[in-house]
Amino acid sequence: MTPLRILVLYGGPSVEREVSLVSGEACAEALRSLGHEVELFDFTGDAVALVEALETRPAVVFNALHGRYGEDGCIQGLLDLMRIPYSHSGRLASALAMDKAAAKQVLEAAGLRCPGGAVMARENVLGGDPLPRPYVVKPVCEGSSMGVVIVRHGDNDLPFTHDDWPFGEAVLVEPYIQGRELTVSVMEDHALAVTELRPRQGFYDYTAKYTEGKTDHILPAPVSSRIYEAAMAQAVAAHKALGCRGVSRADFRYDEEQDSEEDNGLYLLEVNTQPGMTPLSLVPEQAAHLGLPFAELVQWMVEQASCD
Repeated sequence: MTPLRILVLYGGPSVEREVSLVSGEACAEALRSLGHEVELFDFTGDAVALVEALETRPAVVFNALHGRYGEDGCIQGLLDLMRIPYSHSGRLASALAMDKAAAKQVLEAAGLRCPGGAVMARENVLGGDPLPRPYVVKPVCEGSSMGVVIVRHGDNDLPFTHDDWPFGEAVLVEPYIQGRELTVSVMEDHALAVTELRPRQGFYDYTAKYTEGKTDHILPAPVSSRIYEAAMAQAVAAHKALGCRGVSRADFRYDEEQDSEEDNGLYLLEVNTQPGMTPLSLVPEQAAHLGLPFAELVQWMVEQASCD
């Protein structure tokens, strides 16, 4: 293995900044352990400073950013212009996957089942229930379950007020799919495993994802081999439909009451093109389950780096 000069982008100005900082530090440490020359760059939103850092021409950029600007095609477009190879998906796949409404259209056209629903104006959601309860409201372009609210029967309040929705004027509203939370990591053309996520309280929101002890990860997921294989196949199909590169992770709801020979009860919720690489993250956990150590996973991601 030839040592490379690698720039790790982390931090970022999005609401997922803290997670990105942990991911970036972990990946930088792994790359250094393999003999690479690694520099960490905390992207705060200053594009001029970022361009200056990139003008040193690193061999590869490891993109450990999450959320807006780092995961939505913006950074990818800049790196494409500068012809610097980078990890994870390219600008089009990144932009598509971050826009949940656009991604849903692509995934459904590929034959994958997603929850129904529609993008609505914030004012319309505030005017009363836009769907029969229970339903879910979420930002169109955020990750890590930021801003996601489940509105259930008996809830007295609307999902947000005029003053506490910082995610723009568009709101994605979907019917709530009952059942179990499953997730599948994909490495280019094959799925790793299926994990069931069991939050100890509430649902699998930002706190449940990134706070130790809040969620049990059941690996492998205790589902039938038919459901296990179907989830893995659908995750790979979603990765390909969006044009993803390197690692992605697909999240599902599995409605056991719907499960039959004709209907497996799986609903694809979303595809994450830059999954977390923290000590609690699912991709490293599934890779380790298959015998792939964290450092080797990160090295593989570097080897997949390219630009469009």
